[in-house]
Amino acid sequence: MKVPRDLSGTQLIKVLCRDWGYHQIHQEGSHVILQTETPAHQRLSVPNHNPLRIGTLNAILRAVAAHKGVDRQALLDSLR
Repeated sequence: MKVPRDLSGTQLIKVLCRDWGYHQIHQEGSHVILQTETPAHQRLSVPNHNPLRIGTLNAILRAVAAHKGVDRQALLDSLR
């Protein structure tokens, strides 16, 4: 499936918090820091830009998929 080209940082943050066990720690400028403890500790920096650049979105999705042990496709499906 193609990566959405019109996804904002706010939308990605909502999905990661709602479906994937992340919660917002704080914000530094336009970057929101998310953290999860499942299955282990991980912190992510998500730029609160509209829209997110494709490379940035791919890097975040790749990091979450590797940490959670899921296929990147499962993350893309939850974005729809």
